[in-house]
Amino acid sequence: TDSIYIINSSVQVIEINSDPEVTLLFFLRKYHIFFHFSVTACLVPASFFCRAAVTTREGPCVLCFYEGIAKAHSPQCGFCTLEMVMTIYTVLRSHPELSTEQLMEILSGKSLTSSTVEEYCPSKRSRDAGSAFVYCREWQRLFFWGLHLRPHFLLGSLTFQGEITTWITPGTQKDLLRLKLRYPSTLLSWCHDYNSAAPLMSPVKTSCFPGLTIGAGCSLAQMQDILAERVAELPEEKTQTYRALLKHLRSLAGQQIQNMAYSLGGHVISRHCYSDLNPILAVGNATLNLISAEGTRQIPLNEHFLAGLASADLKPEEILESVHIPHSQKWEFVSAFRQAQCQQNALPHMNAGMRVLLKEGTDSIEDLSIAYGGVGAATISAHRSCQQLLGRCWNELMLDEACRLLLDEVSLPGSAPGGRVEFKRTLVVSFLFKFYLEVLQELKKLVKLVSVPDSRHHSEISDQFLSALEDFPVTIPQGVQTYQSVDPHQPLQDPVGHPIMHLSALKHATGEAMFCDDIPMVDKELFMALVTSSRAHAKIISIDVSKALELPEVVDVITAEDIPGINGAEGDKLLAVDKVLCVGQIICAVVAETDVQAKRATEKIKLTYEDLEPAIFTIKVNRAGRSLPKVVELKVHVGGQEHFYMETQRVLVIPKTEDKELDIYVSTQDPAHVQKTVSSTLNIPINRITCHVKRVGGGFGGKVGKPAVLRAIAAVGAIKTGHPIRLILDCEDDMLITGGRHPLFGKYKVGFMNNGRIKALDIECCITGGCTLDDSELVTEFLILKLENAYKIRNLRFRGRACMINLPSNTAFHGFGFPQGALVTESCITAVAAKCGLPPEKIREKNMYKTVDKTIYKQAFNPETLIRCWNECLDNSSFHSRRMQVEKFNKKNYWKKKGIAIIPMKFSVGFAAKSYHQAAALVHIYTDGSVLVTHGGNELEQGIHTKMLPVASHELKIPMSYMHICETSTATVPNTIATAASIGADVNGRAVQNACQILLKRLEPIIKKHPEGKWEDWIEAAFEQRISLSATGYFRDYKAFMDWEKGVGDPFPYYVYRAACSEVEIDCLTGAHKKIRTDIIMDACCSLNPAIDIGQIEGSFIQGMGLYTTEELKYSPEGVLYSRSLDEYKIPTITDVPEEFNGLGESGMFLGSSVFFAIADAVAAVRRERDIAEDFTVQSPATPEWVRMACADRSTEMVGNCLFS
Repeated sequence: TDSIYIINSSVQVIEINSDPEVTLLFFLRKYHIFFHFSVTACLVPASFFCRAAVTTREGPCVLCFYEGIAKAHSPQCGFCTLEMVMTIYTVLRSHPELSTEQLMEILSGKSLTSSTVEEYCPSKRSRDAGSAFVYCREWQRLFFWGLHLRPHFLLGSLTFQGEITTWITPGTQKDLLRLKLRYPSTLLSWCHDYNSAAPLMSPVKTSCFPGLTIGAGCSLAQMQDILAERVAELPEEKTQTYRALLKHLRSLAGQQIQNMAYSLGGHVISRHCYSDLNPILAVGNATLNLISAEGTRQIPLNEHFLAGLASADLKPEEILESVHIPHSQKWEFVSAFRQAQCQQNALPHMNAGMRVLLKEGTDSIEDLSIAYGGVGAATISAHRSCQQLLGRCWNELMLDEACRLLLDEVSLPGSAPGGRVEFKRTLVVSFLFKFYLEVLQELKKLVKLVSVPDSRHHSEISDQFLSALEDFPVTIPQGVQTYQSVDPHQPLQDPVGHPIMHLSALKHATGEAMFCDDIPMVDKELFMALVTSSRAHAKIISIDVSKALELPEVVDVITAEDIPGINGAEGDKLLAVDKVLCVGQIICAVVAETDVQAKRATEKIKLTYEDLEPAIFTIKVNRAGRSLPKVVELKVHVGGQEHFYMETQRVLVIPKTEDKELDIYVSTQDPAHVQKTVSSTLNIPINRITCHVKRVGGGFGGKVGKPAVLRAIAAVGAIKTGHPIRLILDCEDDMLITGGRHPLFGKYKVGFMNNGRIKALDIECCITGGCTLDDSELVTEFLILKLENAYKIRNLRFRGRACMINLPSNTAFHGFGFPQGALVTESCITAVAAKCGLPPEKIREKNMYKTVDKTIYKQAFNPETLIRCWNECLDNSSFHSRRMQVEKFNKKNYWKKKGIAIIPMKFSVGFAAKSYHQAAALVHIYTDGSVLVTHGGNELEQGIHTKMLPVASHELKIPMSYMHICETSTATVPNTIATAASIGADVNGRAVQNACQILLKRLEPIIKKHPEGKWEDWIEAAFEQRISLSATGYFRDYKAFMDWEKGVGDPFPYYVYRAACSEVEIDCLTGAHKKIRTDIIMDACCSLNPAIDIGQIEGSFIQGMGLYTTEELKYSPEGVLYSRSLDEYKIPTITDVPEEFNGLGESGMFLGSSVFFAIADAVAAVRRERDIAEDFTVQSPATPEWVRMACADRSTEMVGNCLFS
């Protein structure tokens, strides 16, 4: 018999001759009743999940992904692996036949950490928050829950009452209108629900006008699917506006954000100045359909609505029901443009929508609309300019006048959103020029299809200009990693050198890996929130905490007076006393029963300041002098960098009931330093404090010094209240309070021969230290020692200074000064090449170390391996043939240029102090034969534990399955050194080796007596013979010293050698760039685990690439960090990975500068072609703004003249 189903009270399904054995789930899937979409859990109110089925990582259907991702060596940092798992799973559930290209598009907004860029399909990893995904159709719960939900329940309104906010979910459109009438000033903050019982939420609506009407509650992800369907169905001439909208939707936010955080209606009504859709909707003559209890009304989405004029806006009782987007027509052209720091998932610096309607059969302008975003408080329409251009022919004369009219009408004050005024004014012209070319190209196609008598009068596009029409495509990164082969005679059970899966890989993929904040709440636990300074340099007059203490659940406020021991060092206090030196300096802390209440209480503390002078936020070096023959004198600026570890600073301090003992569970690279700082702060012996580090979700140097301060403050709270204290910084506070990489301002003077041989080099560098010394002195020392990089220059003078300013103190970071300093040296090489008229690689070869020699500080150095890496990189990358191809491309293209660069690297490993090169390990063998390995290194998810077990396995000659590593604890291995400076695996591996060798030597008599025995038998026999099965291993063989008075020493244990070649393509009109290919070579000697190292290769390169191209710190005139989130601070995303990414060995982040110098090479090609001096000031990062303004042309000249006048 036939089966008839009514699904969701609206969809009627008739199944002829239905099989009673077929499940309901089959029908739901067959008729596409399921909607699978991933969401970011921290963005979704819990109330939304009423009437929805939620699948988290524990869902049985997700399990099939875990093992594949883990075995592909994808998770290393692992803190956010699960988000990628859920995203991929969701997409594949909705699109079982998903292509790699589609998956790349979905993952294109995912940000990358420096830990790894491994085998995710297509081969990258994420930095987003944890997530779940949602099936959002009520009746599908029949399958998951086995419940029959009555229709009246589905249609009923739901109310969720919170302490501050009441969330109301209306069941019908009438309910919603009644609520809006009752609360006219209340925001409609959640407008997309997939409940078809509420007609307001229907994604597509019918209309009597030609075009597409989309429900206001439609999510941006749904909108993208709807537009794609219409573009596929309709003739091209009708879909111009839809195509423009699709172009921006594909680069607007990540999949989770598009699914949940934005709806079309919310996007339109918010009228955000950076809106990517409003400029297109405005020029496309979109109409807003409004509803209220009184009826319906339509208003145009035009410049008056966007400006918020009351006469063109919604009334308080009205709701936006839908947006109508008309079809385009023949001889009408619509385009969209945007420029952002990154290609994907970044707020635009500026965007635009442009539409022109030409009189049929001619190039005469009948109608014209242009709108810009990012240049004012809302989207700005250039209505006056467009009106003056009506009737003009679409030619160069019109273009020239249009540029001048737009620059006059679209004025940008110095306070324009995001600044960058000159750059944005240039984009005003650049976008118009691109639109002009696009219309000419389309007009040419149209004229060929239609017989037009005077078509010969249409302007023609030069072949050199055609590349300006092409946007950089989102491509699938591909690459080859080549590394060592294991000795065929090595025993099969010996894991050293094999690509062993990360010990925590499966736990990362399943979400079972326990990070600091995953520790369950303990009895009587309290939460801490910090109160920070809002002034950069001020005297503290008073701290009034009375209002905070009046709040319920607030227990106490911790100030400097509560510290029983030492309040930090002089000039570097844990809690501010008397004055503050920067915005973000910690003044006091609130302790409360919940984290929400603790944060709420911080807002009630009243701080009274008296501003002090001066407040210094920047440093400058003196202007370079006049250039002389064979002498170049220029300046270099290298910007700072945020660590952006995914796991922010956090700690759990648990006081014990006696002897003032403390257990501290902490995310740090240096638990011994935390232990010492807490000891001095509380005035108790170090032996009463135990620090535990299970794993750390990224560190990069940012969890060496600063964590100790935060942990000590939490410890003060724990001692004062007698309760456990949990302190977790959110991302914004973490970025505000903690410092990052030191910005560098440098200048150099170089003398050289005509053949490029450098005879003398004088470099002066000033780094921005911040308000306290922190590690700035050490960074300056390392900077000076490493400045020469791979070059032997006989006459050198290097000078460095750390400057105090009123910003948070900068601290340790990957490379520790080398990435900044070496960029100055390489910039010098590039400048010499430009003066000599030679390629930069020739100057590098000319000045590179050639034979055994001594460095600037007289340390012996053999460059044989360096030269080998350089030559192999040249060969493997086919550098010379590609150099010719780049030059050929540049001759054929005026608005797109390619650049290529190859960079050598001599990197010194370790600390410049002997005492830092020591490590200990403790190895226990239990009577069942199992082995517990502990050591002083910290698992930053870089795989140090995964490398230690193969060492123990190799030495004890037993399989890794016998072994386990629990955690790093100061009670097990005391007096540890920070896991940093690229020697963690070296020194701790040697300590583990030593401990195992001691144990094996003790077991030798038993093994010799019973050579055929089993491991378990030997261990049992050893126990019976009272042989100790526990041993401490120790390593201290590395020597390092530096005599700064004499300028000589052997400050580093050894060097590693690397080379990288990168090729890029830049858009001269916008400053955007595309990474085409990167080849990396390093002599890695014998890798303990090539699978781990290959992740470190790619991740380190990507982090360096971010430093030199996209990651830019922005401060207000008052010293407040603007870029405190991924909205403003752009780390690389998957689309930033080079199309071809080939690596050998373990690289350093400085090799990311090969991308920077490839961009500089492309810019130099532009300037040569336009007869502009090549020796421009080098500024890192090479942002779109810097690239566009360096590619000087008529547009920049026109903008300059307008600004000057």
